[in-house]
Amino acid sequence: MAKRVMIVDDAIFMRMKLKDILEKNGYEVVAEAQNGAEAIEKYKTDKPEIVTMDITMPEMDGIAALKGIKQIDPGAKVIMCSAMGQQAMVMEAIQSGAVDFIVKPFETDRVLDSLGKASK
Repeated sequence: MAKRVMIVDDAIFMRMKLKDILEKNGYEVVAEAQNGAEAIEKYKTDKPEIVTMDITMPEMDGIAALKGIKQIDPGAKVIMCSAMGQQAMVMEAIQSGAVDFIVKPFETDRVLDSLGKASK
């Protein structure tokens, strides 16, 4: 059975790119959100098994959203997505409970490797 994934990114192009990679490789994208606040609401209703979370977004950033999702579900599997040069934020995300991180631009093999880790 396909793993249910929610993609969170304020850039529609990035969501489309990630969705394309996931769907071609047997994942089911059950929700998309464009900011952290929306991600928390959709996590409650759509109950994804894995979340890909952009770090920098308007309204509520990915780290705040990660913490919010972890409060709802301490076992949530969240993979952070970051641009180059965001190591400090990536470290904070890992300390806050992210299972892994992917650097943009997305490379299919790296994305699938990260989702594989989160699926265990």
